[in-house]
Amino acid sequence: MIPRECKRLAEVDFPIAEVSRHAVREKSIRHGHPSTLHLWWARRPLASSRAVLMALLLPDPCDPHCPPAFRKEARQVLLSMAGRPSGWTDKIETDEGLQRIILKFIADFANWDHSAKRPWLDTARALVRTAHGEDVPLVVDPFAGGGSIPLEALRLGCETFASDLNPVACLILKVVLEDIPRHGPGLAEELREAGGTIRLKAQRKLADLYPTDPDGATPIAYLWARTVRCESPRCGAEIPLMRSFWLCKKPKRKWALRLSVERSDGATPAVAFEVFEPEAASEKYPGTVSRAKATCPCCRAVLPPERVRSQLAAERGGADVIFDEEGHRIGGARMTAVVTLRPGERGRHYRLPTEADYAAVREAQARVGRLLEEWEAGGKHGLCPVPDEPLPLMSGTFNVPLYGINTWGDLFTARQKAALVELVRLAPNVADAGGRSVQELLAIALDRSVDYWSSLCSWHLTGEKVNHTYGRQALPMIWDYTEVKEGLNKSIQGT
Repeated sequence: MIPRECKRLAEVDFPIAEVSRHAVREKSIRHGHPSTLHLWWARRPLASSRAVLMALLLPDPCDPHCPPAFRKEARQVLLSMAGRPSGWTDKIETDEGLQRIILKFIADFANWDHSAKRPWLDTARALVRTAHGEDVPLVVDPFAGGGSIPLEALRLGCETFASDLNPVACLILKVVLEDIPRHGPGLAEELREAGGTIRLKAQRKLADLYPTDPDGATPIAYLWARTVRCESPRCGAEIPLMRSFWLCKKPKRKWALRLSVERSDGATPAVAFEVFEPEAASEKYPGTVSRAKATCPCCRAVLPPERVRSQLAAERGGADVIFDEEGHRIGGARMTAVVTLRPGERGRHYRLPTEADYAAVREAQARVGRLLEEWEAGGKHGLCPVPDEPLPLMSGTFNVPLYGINTWGDLFTARQKAALVELVRLAPNVADAGGRSVQELLAIALDRSVDYWSSLCSWHLTGEKVNHTYGRQALPMIWDYTEVKEGLNKSIQGT
């Protein structure tokens, strides 16, 4: 047991430069890192958490109150480490040398590549046992968030108590600190099996919302633009709100939309699109919206931000299509392009939307309407199938309420709502067979799906993939957004 008078190693010295370097490198590690399990804003690096905990749990060998038994046993532990760095034998004989070697060990153990290797783990745990004897240290973190500190405490052989006020953090803690250590790699296989079952059932139930093309191509993403009406007296054209008309900007592969204005006698001007391969950037239209100001491509009139906000607010954000009674689009969001995969061909292809694409959207709207009608007819028991909790306006952070997106459900298109409700309904039945732990992991996978299934997702022009909603701690307005088809399966693979 460490005497109260003895200073901990962290009070005397700490390898901050080396640990900081490992913490920075850890940000770019994706495969197998707990941070990829679920997004958490204030997550602490595992490298610094591991290093600081060790420095706090171990006494300073140079302190006169440091137990001699610790110095003796610590030397034995370090010298018996398999694959230890050379040069330890001579330096470790003095108290100052032992101090430097322990600090060096802490710095090297902060390396992600060493964090799960048996020699490093065994040595770290042995040093902690040497310092505390039979009294296993208890590490308490009442605001644990993403769980970096308690996870590293478990790695060092400590007992851990972790909690948080946020229920999302509590779910992450439950999975990271209890489920995964208890069940091991077998839990991942159970999750993949449950996810595969849900995916097959969801594909059958949602097939009419994501139809394949007549030529066999499979749509994987739908590119949309919110729209407003030009308020110039002699125009009235529909303005697609688009920051850019690029579809793909890879070095050797470029696709874009060519904009043209169609005019006929007595009719309102209309904007038409064409998919083409630009040879120069000058061939591409510059965009129609900047800082919430919309420029009409037909008459070049500029719609001020307050009018853009007013028009979109009337449509609760403008992420859904407005159809007439015959099923023809007359307003709301406009589909600008569809991204497809063709059988036997590599790469993504782009085409203009068809009536069949809009028909699937109309069916999704009808399905969501039936869901809400059933909920209301049942006395509104339980939670609304589409989240109806209010979305707060936080200037500079949550700006979407300025555009009429006042509830969390307003963030999603009708098709996204229908698909997510179906997944939420399927998950509990499948998870019951796998147990509580599988159900919690499926909840995390569904959260990841929600992150990529909202009307605040944009299209990554060089990666040809969707950018997720919570890329930063804000909900800004995305004018031209992306609706993807795949969600749960990739989320489970990432989990």
